[in-house]
This record gives sequence, structure tokens and C-alpha cells, in this order.
Amino acid sequence: MSEKRNIARAAGVLGSATILSRIMGMVRDMVVSRLFGAGFATDAFFAAFQVPNMLRRFFAEGALTSAFVPIFSGTLTTRGKDEARQLANACFTLLTIVMAAVTLAGILFSPWIVGLMFPGFRAVPGKFELTVLLNRMMFPYIFFISLVALCMGILNTLRHFFTPAISTVFLNIAMILAALLLRNYFEVPITALAAGVLIGGILQLVLQLPVLWRMGFPVRPRFAFNDPEVRRIAMLMVPAVFGVGVYYLNITVGAILASLLPQGSVSYLYYAQRLFEFPQGIFTVSVAQAVLPSMSKQAAEGDMAGMKESLAFGLRLTLFITIPAMVGLMVCATPIFSLIFMGGAFDYAKAVNSAQALLYYSLGLSFVAMTRVLAPAFYSLKDTVTPVWTALCAFLINLGFSLALMGPLKHGGLALATTISALGNMLLLLWFLRRKIGPFGGRGIVSSGLKSLAASVPMAAAVWFLSGFADWSLVGHKFIKGAVLGGTIVAGIAVYLLFVGLLGSEEAAEAIRMVRKKLRF
Repeated sequence: MSEKRNIARAAGVLGSATILSRIMGMVRDMVVSRLFGAGFATDAFFAAFQVPNMLRRFFAEGALTSAFVPIFSGTLTTRGKDEARQLANACFTLLTIVMAAVTLAGILFSPWIVGLMFPGFRAVPGKFELTVLLNRMMFPYIFFISLVALCMGILNTLRHFFTPAISTVFLNIAMILAALLLRNYFEVPITALAAGVLIGGILQLVLQLPVLWRMGFPVRPRFAFNDPEVRRIAMLMVPAVFGVGVYYLNITVGAILASLLPQGSVSYLYYAQRLFEFPQGIFTVSVAQAVLPSMSKQAAEGDMAGMKESLAFGLRLTLFITIPAMVGLMVCATPIFSLIFMGGAFDYAKAVNSAQALLYYSLGLSFVAMTRVLAPAFYSLKDTVTPVWTALCAFLINLGFSLALMGPLKHGGLALATTISALGNMLLLLWFLRRKIGPFGGRGIVSSGLKSLAASVPMAAAVWFLSGFADWSLVGHKFIKGAVLGGTIVAGIAVYLLFVGLLGSEEAAEAIRMVRKKLRF
């Protein structure tokens, strides 16, 4: 099977598994918004969760995966399964020790961390103290999820994608059940959510271990920290922390600055980011995770032509998916919040404020998606320096625009600054990568993106027209709203696929072939 087919198939498996996870995530956020709204308690929880979640994105799913997969893939390809197993066990043992120390330090220094990151919370009586309590409860989550990320890297390299993708369902289920069943057992009800996060992290790790054992990679202690490959992974991780995680660092900066804005701003950004991550998690991360093992394998074999082909296909597939998703989120921002979140403590004003943030985030969906594919291309080539410099530039762009826009646009300005920063990071990565490896199908990538953009215009018109058949300012009416929004989404997808097919998109043809194969046409 060609690497194109491998990437498409892997992205399809990851996307299918992640759809269920994201649906459960939406259910989780609906439960949270209905029970706790957007204000004092949710600001404290989302801010407290931001700290371990940021570390997860930096060290676990970001730097660890990007540093580990190329080295592990190279070891597996050139030295065999036994050597790869020894490397995996040494990394697992070292990571366990390091993350246990990080967790203990985080719990101990939580008041200083929260005070530094969310200075505005001290002005509201009790808000700072609640945030510190929640942060201490959830900090062990980074320990478990870091080990999950290592397991994910091993399984993805072995071309097993489903289990890591589906594991987040257990985090969402744990949080939902904790919110519904345990909130009355705590003096501050939202504390139950923190307990749910910790339980979910444990369940995610437990799910990975039997699959690793069945695939011939049982987890065993191995204290070979002087192994040259272990040292190479550690050295790759240091710059990869910043190179891969800059987008999430920008999100964190936005949350910090939002703590200085009117109450509820942190929650608006969180809810908008959650909806923004729905298509990103299903499609963008799926493509990025699918293409990295292929590029790493081809780089290890010296097949630069094949690597360029995999990279170009991954970028084209990313644009084919994210451009219509971007347009759809922009047009349907308010209807989505009205249907999913409105009710209980979450009124229409909160829905509009959250939709404003989603609108500005959505503008950057394709930029973020392209970055998620481009940055690992450098790591597959063992280049960790270039993404750091581009990430530093992106961080400074975000900080400058955040400070400039948070005054006139409030929380919307912080979301827009994140989008501008993502654009800058993407353009820099494209420029440096072309200088490094030469042309990699730029005309085809641009052509694919323009076809998707052209097909998204009639889709946007259809979606805008059909969404007008419901009054989204009304509380309730879930059946009518759901029918209108569901019909609008289906019609929008149909219009997009029709026009992109008429424009001769290669990615559309590949998607049709995959669907026909699954349905055995």
C-alpha cells in the first residue's frame, strides 16, 4: 500500500475514533455549561485546568510525540523490534520519574503558578483560592497523560491509531459522571469536575497498556538512561517543547490576559476553543498523527522524494478538510452555541460572547492545521532549531496583537491575535522548509486550497440561508434548532462536495474511493 493510502487510511481511523471522543466532549461541555454557566466557578476551573492542560500539550502530545516518534521509528526500521522495545521501556521509565517530580513540584508551587498566570483573580474574593485548590487536584493529570502520549507514539508508529484516539472518551465520561453524581458531595460543587479529570487520566493510561502488551511491547522498567537514543530524544524534546507548543502557549497567554477582562472572559474563550478544537481534533490532529510516522520512516530510509510526496499530500488533505470547516464555524457560531450550550446558567448573551471568540478563532483553523503538519516535518529530519525560531516569532506576534486588540475587542481580540500568530508561524515554516528540502508540490497545494475555498463560497451561502429558519435567541426549542442546524450542516457538506468534485479535487476523489471501499461498492 502506498504511503498516500496509509496516511489517508490512518487519518480516517483516527478521525472516526476522535469523532466519538469529540461528541462526548461536547456532551461534557453542555453538562458543565448547564450546571455551572460562565462566571466565578467556571473561570476558576478552566484557569486551573489550563496549567496541566498546557503542560500536556507542550510536553506530552507536542514535544514528546514529535521527538520520540522519529527516533523510535528509525530504531524500529534499522535495528529491529527488540531494540525498539528496549528503547520504549527506557523512555517509559525515565518519563515516569521525571513527570512524578514535575507533578509534585506543581502541587507544591501551585499558589505561585496561579498567581503568576492569572493575576486578575486576586481582585475577586475567593477566586484565587478556589483556582489553587482545583489546580492542585488536577496537576497529577499531567503525569498520567504524559505516559499516555508515549504509549500513543509507540502505537502510532506500529500503525495502530484507534486506541490512543478513543482513550479521551474515558476522560469525558469521567468528567460528566463526576459533575452529575459527585457535585453535591463537595462544598464547592465544581470541585467534582477536578476529581473527574484525575479519574479520567488514570483510565486513559490503563486503556493503553493491554494493547501495547498484545503488540509485543509490554511495559517493563529499564533504567538505561545513558542509552544514546534516549539522550537524542531528550535533546530533541527541549526545543520541540516550544516549537510544537507555541499555539497552545498563545492560548494560555490569551487566558492569562482574559483574567484581566470582565468576569466570564476566560470561560468564553474556553468554550469557543473547545468548539474550535472539534474539527481540529477530528481532522487536523488525525492527519498530523497519520503523516508523522510515514515521514519519519521515509526520512530514516533516505527516501526524500517519498517524504515530500507524503508531506504535500498531508497538506492538501488538511486544506480540503479545514477550509470548509473554517467557513462553517464562522457562519454557524451563534447557532451552535445556542443549540448546544444555551439554557440553565448559560443565557443568550453568553452564547453571543462565546460565538464572537469562535468567529475569530475559526479564521485561523487552516493556519493551525498546516502548522501541525509542517512542524513534524522538521522533526522527522532531526531539525529542532528552525521550528523554535518560527515559534518564537509567532509568540511575539501573538503577544503584541493581544495587547493591542484586547482593549477594543475584549476577549474577541485575544482570539484574533491567536489567529494572526498562527498565520505568521505557518508562513515562516513553509518558507524555511522549502529552503531546506526544495520544492514539495507548492503549486498543487495552492491549487487544492483554492478549489476548496471556491467550493466553500456556495456552501457558506447555503448554510447562511438555511440557518435563518430558526430563532437562535430563544431558550429551548431544541428539536427545531437541532433539525435546522443538522439539516444545514448536511446540506452544506453536500454543496461543498458537489462543487469541489466539479472542480476536480484529487482529495475528494480519494475520499470517495475510501468510502466506497468501506461500503464495498
